[in-house]
Amino acid sequence: MKSAGALMKIGVEISRIIVGAVFVFSGFVKMVDPLGFTYKSQDYLIEWGLQLFFPLALPVALALSMAEFLLGVFILLGIYRRWATLLVFVLMLFMTPFTLWIAIENPVKDCGCFGDALIISNWETFYKNIVLVVLSALLCFKWKELSPLFPDGFQWAPAVFSVAFALLFSLNGVFRMQVFDFRPYKIGASISEQMRVDPANADVYRNTFIYEKDGKKQEFTEDNYPWNDSTWTFVDMKTELLKEGEKPKIEDFQIIRLSRDSVSGQYVEDEDIMQDILSDSGYTFLMTSYSLGEADKSVAKSLNRVADFAQEQGIAFYCLTSSVFDDISKWAGETAAEYTFCNADERVLKTINRSNPGLMLLKNGIVIDKWDRFSIPGDKKLGKRLSRQGESPKPNNTSRLLLIMAIFILPLGVLNRLGRKRTKNNNLDIKNI
Repeated sequence: MKSAGALMKIGVEISRIIVGAVFVFSGFVKMVDPLGFTYKSQDYLIEWGLQLFFPLALPVALALSMAEFLLGVFILLGIYRRWATLLVFVLMLFMTPFTLWIAIENPVKDCGCFGDALIISNWETFYKNIVLVVLSALLCFKWKELSPLFPDGFQWAPAVFSVAFALLFSLNGVFRMQVFDFRPYKIGASISEQMRVDPANADVYRNTFIYEKDGKKQEFTEDNYPWNDSTWTFVDMKTELLKEGEKPKIEDFQIIRLSRDSVSGQYVEDEDIMQDILSDSGYTFLMTSYSLGEADKSVAKSLNRVADFAQEQGIAFYCLTSSVFDDISKWAGETAAEYTFCNADERVLKTINRSNPGLMLLKNGIVIDKWDRFSIPGDKKLGKRLSRQGESPKPNNTSRLLLIMAIFILPLGVLNRLGRKRTKNNNLDIKNI
């Protein structure tokens, strides 16, 4: 009996570590980039024809990512064990069949359960949830076996601290440049290289040609179709995907320069300058704004100063936007913008920089630096930045992660010590009565 109880205890603790760690990681990477989670949620709303609920996408994304992180933390710390394990179990009971439907119907290719940090297939997500629903069931029914790391009367303190940490960290991800950038346009990344795939690893297709002769149709392959026989008449061609290969990380990056029509004065599409920008051995500033109608106009002067600085240094400056032409004209008139506007895909612009507007510096197709709308650099900082001769700063993600862990864990350690000291003093007071 004792051995069975010991095994059960071990099983519960292992389940606690696995479930808690997965929930903390999943919630944390979404909190790093709440807007990315918002855009993924909007993909589902589009598939379901529920665009009416777009305004709720961000607050719901914030709430879900924070809840996921906090539930994982509560389970690992053993605080509010009964409610934490119950909520996790209920959540997995809902998510498991939901991810099965996603895997079967495939409405969105990537479910986004781990944000951009770890992309797994919809079927892998479902299999992961099968394991989690079993482990969370064990935790739910054996919650008393979880060893609490904080005294019962002091659990509110780590809970309040964890909520405050999650809220502030999430809001930082909304308004400032993300602490960790897992996207293909991160600093130091080569856009050109990520637009290519080794032909040996690309999709494999089979083309079937249909020709007609004497009223009869016949199918041919690429090896034997009668391209030089005039007695056959081409009818149609069918393309079949035989093997799905790798996809380029960047597929929709296109920059169409806009120009003013000499008669109407309206903006019209001119030419694709993407290759010119990516092959430019000099610097190029790219201001990004998926919607100039919604962009923060308070930073327009700062962006104009960057554009003036670029002109003085002989550096190209373009504004990439997916806005309608009327919004572009309105922005240019209200902000006295004299830089060149270009058309680009909305999702691409949101992926490059979550900020609206934002700024990116390129050289040879490599992302040298990026800024959100709150950190647009002045002339002095730009001068120092350009003096590095195209060397892009390499963010030390390990150091950043360790720092964030320290900011979160060390106060919990202090609270744990205070809680145990308080409990010890209360016990002494009771004995002295």
